[in-house]
Amino acid sequence: MAQLWGGRFTKETDQLVYRFNASIAFDQKFLKQDIEGSMAHVGMLGRQGILTQEEAGSLIRELKRILAEVEAGTLEISDQYEDIHSFVEAVLIERLGDTGKKLHTGRSRNDQVALDMRMYIRMEVAQTDDLLKELLETVLTIMKEHTDTIMPGFTHLQKAQPVTLAHHMGAYFEMFKRDRQRMRDIYERMNYCPLGSGALAGTTYPLDREDTARALGFYGPSLNSMDGVSDRDYVIEFLSALSTIMMHLSRFSEEIIIWNTNEYQFVEIDDSYSTGSSIMPQKKNPDIAELVRGKTGRVYGALLSMLTTMKGIPLAYNKDMQEDKELTFDAVDTAKGCLALFNGMLATVRFHKERMRKSAALGFTNATDAADYLVNHGVPFRDAHGLIGRLVLYCIEKNCAIDDLTLEELKAVSPVFEEDLFEAVSMEACVNKRLTVGAPGKEAMERVIAIEEKYLEEAVFPGTDWEERLFL
Repeated sequence: MAQLWGGRFTKETDQLVYRFNASIAFDQKFLKQDIEGSMAHVGMLGRQGILTQEEAGSLIRELKRILAEVEAGTLEISDQYEDIHSFVEAVLIERLGDTGKKLHTGRSRNDQVALDMRMYIRMEVAQTDDLLKELLETVLTIMKEHTDTIMPGFTHLQKAQPVTLAHHMGAYFEMFKRDRQRMRDIYERMNYCPLGSGALAGTTYPLDREDTARALGFYGPSLNSMDGVSDRDYVIEFLSALSTIMMHLSRFSEEIIIWNTNEYQFVEIDDSYSTGSSIMPQKKNPDIAELVRGKTGRVYGALLSMLTTMKGIPLAYNKDMQEDKELTFDAVDTAKGCLALFNGMLATVRFHKERMRKSAALGFTNATDAADYLVNHGVPFRDAHGLIGRLVLYCIEKNCAIDDLTLEELKAVSPVFEEDLFEAVSMEACVNKRLTVGAPGKEAMERVIAIEEKYLEEAVFPGTDWEERLFL
């Protein structure tokens, strides 16, 4: 057992206790962040005269070498070490002797792991933003192609009014755009460096915390050392944002699943994103959409677990916080995987335009416009509402749409109806006369599409160059 502590203890740690306490099995995911943080720390120690330039240089060279060897597979991370910090320090001591023992000068594992987690989450926030942008580009492509594709809009899963596929997709564009905005918000709040907070009360060494913060791409150092080591708000915020993303993906998946049914037949999912049945040869199942819907609960679970873990922890660091890692790693991998797969599925979906239009027509989605027609000809709205209700009932009995009726049949319900009703309640008229911003009319949609195009061109994630420039 390789540990960074022990002088105060007279007995070996029980093996079961050691394994329960150890985090090397999962925190090795932090290797890159741990080494980058150590390099920034060592560089600052050298510039501050706490280490000699020779010591700092040899430590940085060896840290780079450890990272390269692990990535190349020539150096193995062993579970004999308690955590990734122990592993790195032990290898340095083995290779550099007493100089390796100076790596931890002016630093605690508390601020070290806080830094590693913050750098990891910062990286994942940026990568999640990239995936959201790719999904938005796919949604916008569909919007551009389908400003004339009429379909029913729904409330209560009942056909309500005609819209276009572009308009329907635009609702999801707004959702995922807000998700991107949440990524930016999280980044702006979390991008402060806890390194130099020590165990909880800073250190007596003359550290330059601004130097290490700048070297690691942070806006500056955290301003309270107790908060620096015990803050996990950014993890909770990120898990909350991932949960919201998954909720949006799950809603979208549910619609794809419904649209894919034999009853709707609005879409056909590409073979590469479908599966068959082991017994029913006719089946083509929307498994990706169903799995995205199912995995949403898994990400929710991580958020609830993290909130529960943090709710009773007094200041400052407590071992409970080790529980932030595994569930966060799993939630991040799950959400990113779902974003990538859902985007691939959506980009290859075929939309059945005629089926959508026919569904809108047979669903009496133009009933509101028929009522408006009567109102515009002097009929009080409540009376118009009742008359159109009678008309819909008549159509249901005849199994036809409103605009399939003859003028004589219409006049039997109300003598106000004239030939111009047919134009007023056509699917195209019902959609395209709605021209206010946010409505489904073609002119309104084209204005919105131009706004969304500009947004995708101009909305650049802040500070993503830090990963490229660290310690090159």
